[in-house]
Amino acid sequence: MKLYMPTKVYNEKNCVENHSRELAALGTKALIVTGKHSSRINGSLEDVKGALERERIPYVIFDEIEENPSVETVMKARALGVSEGADFVIGVGGGSPMDASKAISLMMANPEHDERLLYTKVQTSADGPVREAFPVAEVPTTAGTGSEVTPYAILTKNVLPDIVLTTVPLEKDREAFAHLEKRTKQSISHHIFPALALVDVTYLQTASRTGCINTAVDTLAHLIESHLNTNSTEYSRIYSEMGLRTWAKIKDKLLRFEIGEEERQALMRACTLGGMAIAHTGTSLPHGLSYPITTEMGVPHGKAVGIFLPGFIRNYGNQEEAMKVLYLLDFGGEQTFCEYIRQLLGEVAISEELWERTMDEVLANPAKLKNYPFMLDREKLQGYR
Repeated sequence: MKLYMPTKVYNEKNCVENHSRELAALGTKALIVTGKHSSRINGSLEDVKGALERERIPYVIFDEIEENPSVETVMKARALGVSEGADFVIGVGGGSPMDASKAISLMMANPEHDERLLYTKVQTSADGPVREAFPVAEVPTTAGTGSEVTPYAILTKNVLPDIVLTTVPLEKDREAFAHLEKRTKQSISHHIFPALALVDVTYLQTASRTGCINTAVDTLAHLIESHLNTNSTEYSRIYSEMGLRTWAKIKDKLLRFEIGEEERQALMRACTLGGMAIAHTGTSLPHGLSYPITTEMGVPHGKAVGIFLPGFIRNYGNQEEAMKVLYLLDFGGEQTFCEYIRQLLGEVAISEELWERTMDEVLANPAKLKNYPFMLDREKLQGYR
């Protein structure tokens, strides 16, 4: 068994201010990566700016991170960071800015490489050696992804169909097939753990009902998928079991949306625990199935993942372990859990064509199946819908 969690985590009010020296110690100039609005509304951006100014560390802000951040946006932010001479990155916001900040830090450290580096693991190439990413700090403002403690960065990118990639040998010739490209979500090939996570529950106060529920369900998926996983160990299950018990305490209040400070603390704690768990195991089928639902239907990530959780529990190959998860969540059984998720998220109508294509993509991709510890065929996967 292996336990590896290199991120230093502070979970407390005013932690950005309290630990400004450690934030400043990461480099000599910061690139702050965030979105357009929420970090300004909840005060997190102002806190980060104040901490850097107090420590006399210059910074530049890139505030164009979109939901489901794209490779193109990462490269735009890289250009700003390089031109400004930044040597560390601070992600402020939800999963999108935090994931993007990791990818941006890698590309800033390797300015001679183009975006192909994001999806290759080579140590050297025709463009030169591949350097380690610049240090990253994360300031989460949602309780969902756990990205503040994971090495993953999920980006949206254009991909060509396999038939083009396997039959058209030269990249310049593939430009003629650009109209066949589609958008997909995919983790970059490099693992980049943040050096520092500054977790302040205060930033959750401005979250909307929909945003709070969707991110909380993303946390739930991380906890379930890491527990029922090929890579789970006694160590990783310490995180997932503690997180499941924590999530159970607030599930009824989440349904009624009676979310006060105590509930926000529990959500943030469960989120970070979920991130620590998937840092060791990765996610599993609900996440793999969710990506087309998000990219093609515009369903928010947490909701897209959550709709597949009942099927994942119901069809899991070891029902004793699946029932243990429901016990930790304080559900009486699978039917009770399914009804809860339906009430929390509502219904999502997936077209037959998209569902058939999603199943084909998952079954044809070993990377999406490797974390599921049982044989899976089309008939079994049908039960996830």
